[in-house]
Amino acid sequence: MELAYYSDYAVRLVNTEEPARGTDSLTSVEALRELFGAGAQAARRASDSDVTRLRSVRTRLRAIFEAADAGEEVRAVDLLNALLMEFPVSPQISGHEFRDEDGRPKWHMHIADHAANAGASYTATACMGLAVHLTELGVDRLGICQAAPCRNAYLDTSTNRSRRYCSDRCATRANVAAYRARKRLESREAGAATGAARNGRSADASQDSSATGER
Repeated sequence: MELAYYSDYAVRLVNTEEPARGTDSLTSVEALRELFGAGAQAARRASDSDVTRLRSVRTRLRAIFEAADAGEEVRAVDLLNALLMEFPVSPQISGHEFRDEDGRPKWHMHIADHAANAGASYTATACMGLAVHLTELGVDRLGICQAAPCRNAYLDTSTNRSRRYCSDRCATRANVAAYRARKRLESREAGAATGAARNGRSADASQDSSATGER
């Protein structure tokens, strides 16, 4: 498994909360275990304390995405480095599950779980994956959805670095909102032009009337 794969751990954690909507799905041990995914050994050790730990980490991870989205590259890296130092990983070479045509293991880097608790294990994995993604693809690949009030985090994997939304749903909603805003503006401008034309005709008629009276 590629280490960059683990970057999705960071996205999933950040998006358990939607501050603008006032929602938070990370409120129980069961929710935390779902966050880990099926079969994750660390999830079995999850406790209420891990929920609290990860909610704190979530705030710090969101700050990284927000800094990157704002173009504050150095700040984003500094924030991520602080987490990496606090939650170190134990990498190891693994060959499980993957085989080549001759049946030999396809060796790859894997993150071993030696953390003291489930929260630390999840954080270390998420931060390492995010660090690999950032260094391989660039800080500008970390973004915050532009479809208000969503503000979900996402990883831009597009070929032209053009992604602005966390999902197709948000992209569609934003495009519809922009289209309606343009139509409202066009309608107001047309109304203003019509009003100006009427005022102009009224002024002309008034001048004609005055001229006739003077004669």
